[in-house]
Amino acid sequence: MDDALPVRPWGTVDGGACVLCTLDDGVCSVDITNYGAIVTAVRVPDRQGRLGNVVLGHDRLAPYLLDDAYLGAVVGRSANRIARGRCELAGKPLQLTQNDGRHHLHGGARGFSRRVWGWVRGGRREMVLALTSVDGDEGYPGRLQVEVRYALPSAGTLEVSYSAQADRATLVNLTQHSYFNLAGAGTIDGHALQVSADHYLPTDAALIPTGERRPVDGPYDLRDPATVGALLARSGQAGVDHSYLLGAPGVLRHAARLTEPTSGRGLDVWTTQPALHVYTGHALHPPAFSARAGLCLEAQHPPDAPNHPSFDSTVLRPGEAYRHVTQFRFFVTGT
Repeated sequence: MDDALPVRPWGTVDGGACVLCTLDDGVCSVDITNYGAIVTAVRVPDRQGRLGNVVLGHDRLAPYLLDDAYLGAVVGRSANRIARGRCELAGKPLQLTQNDGRHHLHGGARGFSRRVWGWVRGGRREMVLALTSVDGDEGYPGRLQVEVRYALPSAGTLEVSYSAQADRATLVNLTQHSYFNLAGAGTIDGHALQVSADHYLPTDAALIPTGERRPVDGPYDLRDPATVGALLARSGQAGVDHSYLLGAPGVLRHAARLTEPTSGRGLDVWTTQPALHVYTGHALHPPAFSARAGLCLEAQHPPDAPNHPSFDSTVLRPGEAYRHVTQFRFFVTGT
């Protein structure tokens, strides 16, 4: 690891050493731990130039070991839900761990968010973490090798790059699960959100997609900015937990813009992933954080994709490379 990368010991999990590292580009600084590949803090300036942390996180390892909200983690092998943990793969039935009632969520009971990742390389503006997931891990077939690169390629931009290879056909759908609060405190109700999508995926009561691609015309339309509070009021729901469809995978495109009027902070999300899952954090609960203390903007493939042939596939075959990039571009308004 590059000596220029500030590193400090952060405890152990299952005999694996955990550390906390800080990336810094002079405008934005990011704290990352190899436990769960978690982003614990992102500090960016407000319109007065005052630095503040804009993601939910903890300053100690212990609370993450009890966390049930996937705070700041990389989740996998499959982000989001797979109905009943069942699907077909290569013409054969596959049963995954059922860790969300009858369903499979974010990679299972001990997904990637609960592993100690290994180091590949690091410097002041980038770090690369690696993880090997063995054949049968949480029910997934094949040995999967994963790398995640966190980088600050330009001032105020946090880039997350994913790559993976497998020795058997398997499922892969990785995402970054940070909760953003650009004010640094309070709820996200006053944040304005815009999503560059014409369609979203309606779900059933268990948050499993029905298979329909529905135009956003109506309460979930975010093509023009709306505050989270207004979005919830017009939807009549306690929270939003839906995937918006961005287009074919592999093209870096604008996915969303989040702004907060008091601080003047803003965030643009760009990604090569085909969907953006918007989660308003309404299930967060004390003692860690209260409901709607943060908003997730999870760039990923659609939930339950293995059970919907019309969705973008999450199958990764031997010889293929899984590669995706998501950029979180911070800015300030009203200066």
